[in-house]
Amino acid sequence: MKKYTVKVVPTSHEGIMKFEANYFLTQHISYEFENIEEAKISPLAQQLFHLPFVKQIYIAQNFVAINKYDIVEWADVQREVAEQIEAYLNEGHPVIDVVNTSSKKVPVTVYAESTPNPGVQKFVANKKLVLQTLEFKNIDEAIDAPLPTALFNFPFVKEVFLDDNYVSITKYDRVEWNDISNEIREFLRDYLEQGKEVIKEEAFKTQSSETSNEVANESSYVNDENLDDVSKQIIAIIDEYVKPAVASDGGNIQFQNYDATTQKVEVILQGACSGCPSSTFTLKNGIENMLKEMLPGKIATVEAING
Repeated sequence: MKKYTVKVVPTSHEGIMKFEANYFLTQHISYEFENIEEAKISPLAQQLFHLPFVKQIYIAQNFVAINKYDIVEWADVQREVAEQIEAYLNEGHPVIDVVNTSSKKVPVTVYAESTPNPGVQKFVANKKLVLQTLEFKNIDEAIDAPLPTALFNFPFVKEVFLDDNYVSITKYDRVEWNDISNEIREFLRDYLEQGKEVIKEEAFKTQSSETSNEVANESSYVNDENLDDVSKQIIAIIDEYVKPAVASDGGNIQFQNYDATTQKVEVILQGACSGCPSSTFTLKNGIENMLKEMLPGKIATVEAING
């Protein structure tokens, strides 16, 4: 059974607070409710409207956003609201009453982006696809991943990487992107519009267990008391300065290890970054130099263990 956790995420609007869950709440559909009458299809929203300060509710794939009246400050109530949503979800109650909702297609757009790796192209959707990075090297690894499995049925798809709202696909050299890009883009758009399942929960569990000693999410590293201070600093630097740029190129970088004796940092490259011809240059002239500058005397070299 899923164990939901809900964290409070401020927004740029002081009256609106996001309550973000660790699992999807809806499948590629967003809902907005102005009052309790409009929220008939959402038992969760109806319950929240009983709070006197709730003005509007917006439910998206993995979060609930609430716009409040000015009678309270978020600092005074946000923790209680998060706990209420978390308790509701863990009791197994529905977020949306699917019986009373229409099954019409959800408008989805998908566009293709080139990456520094000529063998990889990035396909970006206007919907969040996954809550954590997932990489599949072959169809056997994608047994609990319906979308990657479907993509592997294309004879030119070699590897599949998912993160946030995009899919990075590695192709075989025998085909050119000009010949297949539109086909993949249209397939992804149709697949998502039909509301088909992207990833099963088991896929997250499998990859988390298989990579627990290799690739963990950044929060688990930061909170790991077994890590030394330098490792934690390296992770913080990678998260803030490197990950966003790498993600924009359709890839991901994860901290693997820091050896205080040799001062060597090991990282894992995924998606478009894995096997990219420019990855060595990026590691040596980008990440390595940055870490040496920000952690003087602590870093000698940075290596990709799968690069």
